[in-house]
Amino acid sequence: MAGQPRGWITIHEAVSAYAKGDVIYGIGDSLPPVFGGIQRISGRRSRIDLQPIIATQGRIVRDFTPPLCNRTLFRRDDHRCLYCGQQYPRSELTRDHVMPTSRGGRDKWENVVAACKRCNWQKDNKTPEEAHMPLLAVPFRPNPSEWHFLAKERILADQMEYLSRQFRAKRDWAH
Repeated sequence: MAGQPRGWITIHEAVSAYAKGDVIYGIGDSLPPVFGGIQRISGRRSRIDLQPIIATQGRIVRDFTPPLCNRTLFRRDDHRCLYCGQQYPRSELTRDHVMPTSRGGRDKWENVVAACKRCNWQKDNKTPEEAHMPLLAVPFRPNPSEWHFLAKERILADQMEYLSRQFRAKRDWAH
């Protein structure tokens, strides 16, 4: 199937897409039906059967760069400081720029990692090599399917099956 995940939509947006005829195809076991009003002439009640994954009409944007935020960054790094290796709650993590922004580093997926406050303070305005704090993993930009997984709290089994087939590699955070 062609296409790529573009976003999570609400049940109301999905119902609208079905009602307008914008759904090209759906994947997965049907969700509970959504009922509408009763048609005056026929006396029949409207019903829309939804699927958990739908493809809608529209264009595919090439080179989609997933938005970077701490929540998805920390999930990408398994809530683990990539310097000391310990896992922390979200409130104890910070975004560290591998190449500091003050030295030309950019705020992008490939240059940021989750770091505990202590390690971020210790690394300061240095590169990992200068601080003698080697990275435990290479920062990467998640592909659209990986990002959709990271951005959502709860994912239906059908949605996970669909997304995980497009992950670049086996991910520890995707179990």
